[in-house]
Amino acid sequence: MIMENSDNKRKRLAVITGADGGMGREITRAVAMAGYRVIMASCRVRKAEEVRRTLLQERAGLDIEVREMDLASFISVCAFADTLVADNERVDLLMNNAGTMETGYHYTGDGMERTVQVNYMGHYLLTRKLLKLMGPGSRIVNMVSCTYAIGRLDFPDFFHSGRKGTFWRIPVYSNTKLALLLFTLDLAGRVRDRGITVNAADPGIVSTDIITMHAWFDPLTDIFFRPFIRTPRQGAATAIRLLLDKEAGKQTGTLNVLKGVKTLPEKYTRHRQMKELWDKTEMLVKKWL
Repeated sequence: MIMENSDNKRKRLAVITGADGGMGREITRAVAMAGYRVIMASCRVRKAEEVRRTLLQERAGLDIEVREMDLASFISVCAFADTLVADNERVDLLMNNAGTMETGYHYTGDGMERTVQVNYMGHYLLTRKLLKLMGPGSRIVNMVSCTYAIGRLDFPDFFHSGRKGTFWRIPVYSNTKLALLLFTLDLAGRVRDRGITVNAADPGIVSTDIITMHAWFDPLTDIFFRPFIRTPRQGAATAIRLLLDKEAGKQTGTLNVLKGVKTLPEKYTRHRQMKELWDKTEMLVKKWL
């Protein structure tokens, strides 16, 4: 049996993807300092271990563990999730934070465009597999982006090439964030009766490695642009609130920005492709479930 929230002896468990990155580090710090046992899920184990050591130097006694998981591999996601399922340990917080913005067509071993698999498909599969370990009071937070507003879903191109036509990193990234937002809204309705909340966090434009364009003007961007955008700590604040704030635990199926819930128009809350996205994604990951 999975232990219930009423068991005060059980240490609450949080799983955070991309926990070694800028915002991931801030989220890990906040959640661990709130008393959770944190599993940092990362494909860069060495870097994640460095982050873990730094956080433990800041405050001894934090319960933080690093486990390897590559969202670009369904095998890796399943190996990570199946270990937790085998332990039959309740998951209280799932923070789907990891993301990438590829500079060109890069395909995974599963035949997916890499941005799509890391940002959306991998998180979809991880969430679906960990749902059996969640119950009343569990929270899922998906890190989206304001770029969802320019996203579009062209099927079947979305899964295998990111978009129709030639590759362009920003539209492909935007498409994945739209998909993750629609997944948030859809899943929230499906698990509402189980007392599980599902919300999306939009961090705004944050100074992280993901906005590096790998071009000649990057040094100029660092000088003239980065100082005026949000720090990782500022960007992580919305997700941290959704994970830890008591009042935020009462909401579900929402998109959130720094100032609170952002009202979405019907074109998103009743998106014409929402069910189609769920059905097609479910079909692609079916054998892994």
